[in-house]
Amino acid sequence: MNPLSPIATPQPARPADDATDAARRAAMREAAVEFEAVFIAQMLEHSGVGRAPEGFGGGAGEDAFRSHLLGEQGRIMARSGGLGLAQEVYEALLKREGLSSEKAR
Repeated sequence: MNPLSPIATPQPARPADDATDAARRAAMREAAVEFEAVFIAQMLEHSGVGRAPEGFGGGAGEDAFRSHLLGEQGRIMARSGGLGLAQEVYEALLKREGLSSEKAR
């Protein structure tokens, strides 16, 4: 056996059936929305949204729960249309995978 020979012969890619294609698209859309949700949550955190006014000081627990609150607010905003970032990410994922855009359908 030649040490550089492949272990298995590569098989040509099978065309995806409609169910598989739809599942891939749904997973890509969900990933794009989640990406936008994290992005929005980070923007909210850095803008100071949800930060307690000086003088109250809720301690470490407040900090932990604030991150959960901002994360959920980011998810809600992203699922409600958000900034449009999820759609752009989704289109880029489709292009990378060689799938046609839903706009072209």
